[in-house]
Amino acid sequence: MRDLSTIKGISKPALARLKKLGIADVDALLLHLPLRYEDETRVTLVRNLRPGQQAQVEGEIIHAEAQYRPRKAFICQLQDGSGLLHLRFLHFYPSQVAALKPGTHVRAMGEPRPGFFGMEMVHPHVRRVQADEPLSDTLTPVYPTTAGLSQATLRKLVSAALQQSDLGETLPSEIYAGMGLPGFAESLRQLHFPPPDADQAQLQERTHQAWRRLAFDELLAQQLSMRRHHARRPCPDNDDLMFI
Repeated sequence: MRDLSTIKGISKPALARLKKLGIADVDALLLHLPLRYEDETRVTLVRNLRPGQQAQVEGEIIHAEAQYRPRKAFICQLQDGSGLLHLRFLHFYPSQVAALKPGTHVRAMGEPRPGFFGMEMVHPHVRRVQADEPLSDTLTPVYPTTAGLSQATLRKLVSAALQQSDLGETLPSEIYAGMGLPGFAESLRQLHFPPPDADQAQLQERTHQAWRRLAFDELLAQQLSMRRHHARRPCPDNDDLMFI
């Protein structure tokens, strides 16, 4: 088992927060798998948004205002050339207000819904981008986490662990191939950073081949542990045997 401190760039606060999640070594980090995924590989025009269907939009903030009546809220207007979308934050910080000034180019991920002034997203995930910034080439994982440990930090640490780890096989590769199971390294990469065309339903329901591979490894580890435990058991002497 490799210590988490071997991951390049990991901080002491991140180490402490990972331990709160029960992650004490690199293997545990690699097996800290996503709860769900977001598709940041494409951008949807505002005019093509559909209520209840999560989507990512990109455009310029043309108006931003903190309101305190009838209810406290920070509301931004995003324009992408095809329409106008309201971004509504019911809980916000001065840093958000400063970051989302008019003229700022952003991408926002959320679930659109009809609002009083038109289509809106409530508490979307928003980040500043350059107008020509490339899109992600994989689905974006969303992990179980704890206070102070952001999704971006978790993704960065998992990516580093994948790159720095020796993900060798326990059994000969032909055994896995004979059962139609992918390699261990490939399975982890597919679960942490799936390609855009991955079947999200299979990933969510844990029926994807990568999930099957990890389930097989879990059963194999259990069987090996039981065999090892059995081999360590002392054999009883004949004098200790009781016959009826």
